Amino acid sequence: MKASLLVAASTVALIALASPASAQEHLTPERVFANPSLNGPTARAVTLSPDGELVAYLLPRQDDVDVLDLWAAPVEGGEPFRLVDARALVPDAGDLSEAEVARRERMRISQRGVVEYAWDDQGRFILTPLEGDVFLANREDGSVRRLTETEADEIDAKVSPQGNYVSWVRDQDLVVYDLTNSREIPITYDGEGTTTWATAEFIAQEEMDRDTGYWWSPNERFIAMTRVDESGVDIIPRLDIQGSGATTIEQRYPRAGRPNAVVQVWVHDMDVGDRRQVDLGENEDIYVARVDWSNDSRTLYVQRQSRDQRTLELLAVNPRTGESRLVLTETNEHWVELTHDFTPLDDGGFLWSSDRDGNLHLYRYGADGALINQVTQGDWPIRGVERVDEAAGLVWFGGSVEDPTQQHLYVTALDGSGEPRQVTSGQGWWTIDVGEGGVFVGNYSDPSTPPNTALYGTDGQRLRWIEANALDESHPYWPYVGRHTTPTYGTIQAEDGSDLWYQILTPPDFDPARRYPAIVEVYGGPGVQRVTRGWQSIASRLYLEAGYVVFRLDNRGSSNRSADFQTALDRHLGTVEVDDQLTGLEWLRSQPFVDPERVGVTGWSYGGFMTLMMMTDPRFNLAAGASGAPVSEWSLYDTHYTERFMGTPEGNAEGYAASDVLNRLENLEGRLLIMHGMADDNVIFEHATRVINGLQERSQPFEMMLWPGQRHGVRGNPRQLLQWRTWLDFFGRELGSGED
Repeated sequence: MKASLLVAASTVALIALASPASAQEHLTPERVFANPSLNGPTARAVTLSPDGELVAYLLPRQDDVDVLDLWAAPVEGGEPFRLVDARALVPDAGDLSEAEVARRERMRISQRGVVEYAWDDQGRFILTPLEGDVFLANREDGSVRRLTETEADEIDAKVSPQGNYVSWVRDQDLVVYDLTNSREIPITYDGEGTTTWATAEFIAQEEMDRDTGYWWSPNERFIAMTRVDESGVDIIPRLDIQGSGATTIEQRYPRAGRPNAVVQVWVHDMDVGDRRQVDLGENEDIYVARVDWSNDSRTLYVQRQSRDQRTLELLAVNPRTGESRLVLTETNEHWVELTHDFTPLDDGGFLWSSDRDGNLHLYRYGADGALINQVTQGDWPIRGVERVDEAAGLVWFGGSVEDPTQQHLYVTALDGSGEPRQVTSGQGWWTIDVGEGGVFVGNYSDPSTPPNTALYGTDGQRLRWIEANALDESHPYWPYVGRHTTPTYGTIQAEDGSDLWYQILTPPDFDPARRYPAIVEVYGGPGVQRVTRGWQSIASRLYLEAGYVVFRLDNRGSSNRSADFQTALDRHLGTVEVDDQLTGLEWLRSQPFVDPERVGVTGWSYGGFMTLMMMTDPRFNLAAGASGAPVSEWSLYDTHYTERFMGTPEGNAEGYAASDVLNRLENLEGRLLIMHGMADDNVIFEHATRVINGLQERSQPFEMMLWPGQRHGVRGNPRQLLQWRTWLDFFGRELGSGED
């Protein structure tokens, strides 16, 4: 039963930014995918130096938004300056190795230039891997030292905590560079074939949010590192189809129910030059989820996750012997969600997060694993620990206390006393990097404010701009401000009474007396939130300019909600989330300004799967759908993601069969467009070819756009321009426009 509407349609209105009448240009695909970016100069990967004196960040170049440079700004004032000019150091970027391409794909890095960097713990150096080589910027004099110039790629480069070494992985082995003596020290020698040292395996990168395979101890004596053996993982022949031809790649891809890589943890002792294997138990069919060091370097902490992901254990390891002891066990009848909230404390204890009380909250434990106190509580989840000040007895964390569409910084007492204090202001979306004493760098946006970055004090007051990104006459988006509309937000009730947050955008020159075609932008998968009060996608505004109403809804399974809300789809993907999207669609069709016969849906990845599920469900009666890189059968997808929500194909045959798109194609209604990268190594191309073949066997008309050389996303302005031209043409033919 569809429950009641909480926000009425009468509240939907055009909200435009104040601007002169001259700023009324129509947004075009050609301008969206041209330089400079219409988002303005948006700082990325912003961090405070460990000493709190400098802010570092990445900025796209004005002449090429796909290339990033490293910038810095003094905290006490002064003009920002470019610390590393990517094209000055490496004018000819060249091609990256397959290993580095795959790693960047897992990290969703599409740019070139300086795509990541790292400080030493004293803030003296900034390490900048650049186009496969390693550079070290000296904070004091601004000089940049090139450490490598080899044919091979040096990947996952790090500067050691005290700044005496730089490390990287080359040809599947770990190498340490002694900065004092300017010499390389090989740490491992036998990385070859299916054996790799110090590198996160495919599953860790793609699904576990662990993109490294080695960790320095704070005192620089020890390096913990993984040894990955993929010999037991199935080989999935994948045609890497490029514009110039095709290459068969024998990809090690662990499909649901099939063997994973065997991951060990070893500790190398820099003082004596040997290493010890960490005791992770007799069962090798586990996940190495997280690895951390105690602040005094005496203990290595390893989070061991069971294959079924219902158990997460914290092990304390003696780095000199490799011996381990069990400190804490977290269990859940659905799954234990991995976080980065584990925080070692100086007293030997630690912070831990758990959703055992119905929402994700923080808990403080002693060194023996005994619970000391619950730190946060309430009918809302935290979003991650930002910093701990043990001396002051405070912890800063991100969260959404007021409603899940906003994200703010909060501070609360470490002993759990009192209520959290909201530090940031506004009704938008903040990302934070907290420094010593609670001073923080904050990146803020809302539907009317493009991302801006500043330094803030403990009271939330701005101390200085880092990148103001003011939406004024000098901003690249200024000519279009007069036609800018902001979303209306509200909630609709799901069948179980849950509040489903939505946002709806109306076209410029909106006339509530008219009826417009509508497009539902869907993702729908677990662990993702699409309805936020942040700056909205510029590209999606092309739908508005074409005269469409655009609708998004976060169904059950979406992130940043209660445990019950997120686990509602356990063991049956493609059910409750589809039902919730139907509830949203029924509400959308009931709005007097929406033409109920002209509604389409589009989504990518899980959203592509949802598009197919909705198009093959007669309840939706959609006119058109564009499915990008869709999962079509979950037994073809990877272990950690799929088994978390579905179990194994052997243990949940009914659930897997019900979510197989091929079994539903006879119910397809409306015109379908399929897009897929022909070199996709995540949702492999086979997912699309199954659907294509199934439609052809049924003589079912459809449209298709394939992308040679592209992986799970379409990269580069020319291809993205064509992607959007294709979508606009497709929906224009099938739905008409707002002028019809």
